[in-house]
This record gives sequence, structure tokens and C-alpha cells, in this order.
Amino acid sequence: MGVERGGAAVAPAAVPLPGQAGVPAGRGIDAEQRFGALLESAPDAMVIADDTGTIRLVNAQTEALFGYPRQELLGRPVEILVPRRFRSGHRVHRRGYAASQQVRPMGAGLELHGLRRDGSEFPVEISLSPLQTRDGLLVSAAVRDVSGRKAAEERISELALIVESSQDAILTKTLDGVITFWNAAAARMYGYTAEEAVGRHVSMLAPPGHEAEIAELLARMGRGERVDHYEALRVTRAGDLLDVDILVCPVRTHDGAISGACAIARDISEHKHARQELTRLYQQQRHIALTLQRALMGSPPPIPGIETASRYRPATRGAGVGGDWFDLIPLGAGRVGVLIGDVMGRGLPAATVMGQLRSAANALARTGMPPQQLMHALDAVVCDLPGQLITCCYLIIDATRGEVTATSAGHLPVLLVQPGATVGQLPIPVSVPLGVGGIAHQETTLPVPHRSVLVLYTDGLVETHSSDLGTQIKALESELRAVFAATSSLEQAADHVLAALLPGSGEPADDVTLLLARTPTAPLASAQTTLRPEPRQVAAGRQFTRQALTAWQQAELAHTACLLVSEILTNAVQHARQSISLRLHHTAREIIAEITDDNPQLPQRTRPDPASETGRGLTLVDALAATWGARPAGAGKTVWFTLTSDTEPKNPSP
Repeated sequence: MGVERGGAAVAPAAVPLPGQAGVPAGRGIDAEQRFGALLESAPDAMVIADDTGTIRLVNAQTEALFGYPRQELLGRPVEILVPRRFRSGHRVHRRGYAASQQVRPMGAGLELHGLRRDGSEFPVEISLSPLQTRDGLLVSAAVRDVSGRKAAEERISELALIVESSQDAILTKTLDGVITFWNAAAARMYGYTAEEAVGRHVSMLAPPGHEAEIAELLARMGRGERVDHYEALRVTRAGDLLDVDILVCPVRTHDGAISGACAIARDISEHKHARQELTRLYQQQRHIALTLQRALMGSPPPIPGIETASRYRPATRGAGVGGDWFDLIPLGAGRVGVLIGDVMGRGLPAATVMGQLRSAANALARTGMPPQQLMHALDAVVCDLPGQLITCCYLIIDATRGEVTATSAGHLPVLLVQPGATVGQLPIPVSVPLGVGGIAHQETTLPVPHRSVLVLYTDGLVETHSSDLGTQIKALESELRAVFAATSSLEQAADHVLAALLPGSGEPADDVTLLLARTPTAPLASAQTTLRPEPRQVAAGRQFTRQALTAWQQAELAHTACLLVSEILTNAVQHARQSISLRLHHTAREIIAEITDDNPQLPQRTRPDPASETGRGLTLVDALAATWGARPAGAGKTVWFTLTSDTEPKNPSP
């Protein structure tokens, strides 16, 4: 191999071997041994050829580099080690070198290639040394594989191109802050050319008063720290301020010592402004959405005799609007409707559906509709809203009987905290969510001790990624047991539950609704009688009413109560076929009268006809009663009215 012309390496001519003519035999043997040892110890592949280009001697490094056994190379032309495309011109170049006989050092700037036995090519550097002997010109070639260095150089060139074409400003600096490199993007961003920036201190980019930031970053680089996404203000040559996001990392030498730092900066001024504007719009939309949701959810009115505490926490994701709702509905005659629901999904669509259902449920409940019937009516509404699934639970608290009648459409269990802090789940039958359709909803009536606390909630309170629903409900029961053992305050209990079950931030991923409702105390006194559907039983009903109110020290209300009972009983006697029930209750605030018969037709108030008696009874009831109403009761109905009372009875029964 030898000098390169057009990309080929020119091979050497021959090397004179010890022991040839003119060399004494003894000295020749010693010289040959020393020469062989020297040749084998050379770090590069050594190829020695004569002036005809015939290989005369090679070392072990040549065998390893080219993949030929030594015996296959000796005596063969040196062109065997040259790629085929260069061989035709190689002989000419070799002869030219024999004529000039100049020493060519390693790395002379030529692009040379070698050819291995397996046909693969690789870049090489070759130094040539001519030697005149008595037998002619000998040329030795030291061949070095530079594949690794060439690959590194190409990689460095690629990286340099990437750095220079990057849209991010890239600069390097010493640990003292002196700029040593400045790419084109840095010139565009900051307005300084590379010639103007290199050699200056990096603090030229810090606005007045921000120089300490530069010193702190340099100190962190000296400690070997890496700084990611450091947002800072920087100043351009023109004096404009830029919001930049900076990545700074230490630069190390080959032995690991920190020699400086590399900073990559990106102008985020527009991005930051857009982000601030987006945040402002998001907060504005969230405020509007929450205001809308609160308007749709409404605020249940305070109901005398029933103590409540409620909490609502909007979701932190999105606009924070969800489909949770609850409602308290005064039904009269010591009865209160309690409703809770959750529209699956979030956003304004869920909130809108929630508002529709809450309004519909409130209106239906006020008719006295039983829970099962109300749930079927809501199911029909939801089935007209494509793609909606809603869980819902409706309970009617009857304070006069100490009962709760309830139905659930796929909602979470209602918990009951009895006096004494005993906590358990109400065994309410659970059917499919609203919107599935085709499956009947069931209701049940359960005895509930007076002054017990009903706990209703949505899944945002108990649903987590780290625990199953049953475990979280058990945790809720434990927290209720602990807090009600310490206090009877519903407000304190609600705060305790949220603090215990929600994340540390108190900001849930899903909206959360919690309602605590304490059932009223038992009536101060109650009385009941059964009457036959006969006209003369109206007088018996009046007498029963007068005796009960007199016994309860409510004689001043007896006349009005008897008149109203008489009007309602008269209507019941006309339409009932079986016995009629008359129940009277005295609470701390009112007298309640309930007349139940087996006729399902609810009375309708009509405008009195001057020519007949029709409609006068209910007009009288409406005028004299504090409140009144009618509701379905099994196969019949119950008509009720109340009269305001502030006097507690001295006797518990008539």
C-alpha cells in the first residue's frame, strides 16, 4: 500500500531482509531477529513490499486488521489490500512514488481505504518510508484503521449542524460565566452576533436586578447540578425583555471534571402570554359554569324539624362542573323528601341534565308521588335524553311513623347513624341507573329511630384509583362512627368526613356531594281511629278529634280541626267502600290530621259553584288550614291538613 491518487493507497516496494547478500551471516541472524521483533512490536499494521509491489513481510497486526493469514499475503501483489475500484491507478501511483521516494507521514490529509479479506472496506491512514538497499528499493507502510475516528468526526459534524440549525438558543460558558460558544438561534433571539457574544460574561443577558440569578446558576453548575425548565427574564441587545425557558447542564472533560456549562434557552414570551390568557379564560368559564351549576342545583329551603348539613366540592379537572345534585322537599304532614343524584360525566351537558332532572323530581315529589313511582317517571325522562346514565336515590322521611320509604336507581348505599353512633347501611333495594329502562324499580319502607342521621353522598367522595369502592365506604362508616361518638354537630361531622376522605389538597378529581339529614323527633302525642264509610261516622270523627285536642290542651284549635275533619270525612264517606282511617298527631309546632280511604282519586280543588255545594269543602280547608294536601296511599289516598300549635300537651293520648 502507498500514496493515494484518486482515493487509493499506493503500496510500498520491497524491504531488504537481513541475511541477504552483503550481510555477514552471524550479524545477519542477529539483525534479522532484532528487525522481526521490532516489526512485531509496532502498534500499526506493517506491510513491506519491494519495488514490484510484491509483499515481502507483514506483522501480526496486519493479519488482524485485514483478516489474512500471513502466508496468504507474502509474495502477492500489494493491490490485494486495495479496493478494486482503485487498483488500476494504484500501480501508476506506486511507480511514481518509487521515483520520488519521499517520506509521507501518518495523517497527511488523504482519503485512503483498505480492503479486508471478507470484502469489507474501511478508512485508513498510511505512512510510507522508502529504504534503499543493495537489492533495490524497499518501502514500508504503517497502516492504521481510523474507522472509529471517522465515525466520531461525522457524529461531531452532525451534532454541530444540529446545534447550529436549532431553533433554540444554545451557548456554552466557563464556570466563571465567560461565553465560549454562541449559535445562530442565540444571535437571532438576543441580537448579538457570535463575534460580539463570545468572550463576554453571560450576565449581559440578565435584566438589571437579576444578576444574582446568573451567579446562582453558575454555582449550581459548579456543584454538578442540572437545571430543567428554569423560567427567567432575559434582556436583548435592543433592551427588550424576553420570557425564556432554560435548560442548563454542566460540561465535563474526559476525566469527569466540570469545565463549564451548556445552556439551551427557548423564547416562551408568546406561549406565556397565551397561557396567562388561557388561564384567565379558564377561570372565567369555571366561574360562569359553577355559578350556572349552583343556580341549577338551587338551595333547598330550611325545613322545620329536620336538621341538615351539606357539602359540595366541584371537580378540579376541566371546568369543575358536574352532574351531582341533592334536594330536600317538604311534603307536609311531617314528611320530607330527600333526593340525591349523579349524572355520569362532567361539563355543562351533565350540569344541564342535572338541572332538568332536579326540577322534574322536585315537581313530581310535591304531588306526594311514592318513591317507586317517581323513579319510573324520572326514568322515562332520562330515556328521552340519548346517552345519559344517572344514579339516583329518593327517600321519604315520615316523622309521625318513624319510617323511611326509599328506592335507589343504581346509587351508592345510604348510611344510617343511629343515636349512640351505631353506623350501618340502609337495606334499600338497588336497581339499574336511570336511562337503562325496561327494569322495574323497587321501594321499601324501613323503621328508622327518631333523631337518626341519614348520610347520602356521590361517588366523588369514595371513589379512588388506589382502593376499591367497598373499602372506601367502610372507611366512610368508620369516620362517621368516630365523629358522631365525639359530637352531635352535623356541620362538624361533614367537615370531618371531607377532611378524612378527600385528597390532602381537598381538591377532588370528581365533584363531591355530601348530605347529612337528622330525622325529626317523634310526635309529642298521636291518636288514631277507624271509621266505617257511613254518613253518621262523620260525627264520630268530629267527636274523636275534639276529645284528642282537648286532652292535648289544644282546645282552641278543636273547633277548626273538627270543621276540617268533618269536610274531608264527608267526602271520604261518599266515595270509600271500606273503612276509613283518621290519624291525629301533635308535634312541637303543629297539629296534623290524616284521613285515609280506599278511593284512589285525589281531590281536586275547583272554583265553588254558587248553585251547588260542590267545591265548597276544599275551599274551606284551603282557607282555614295552615297547609293541606293529598297523596296516594297504597290502593287509596290520604288527605291531610295541619294547624299551627305552640303548646305542648300535658297528656300523651286522648
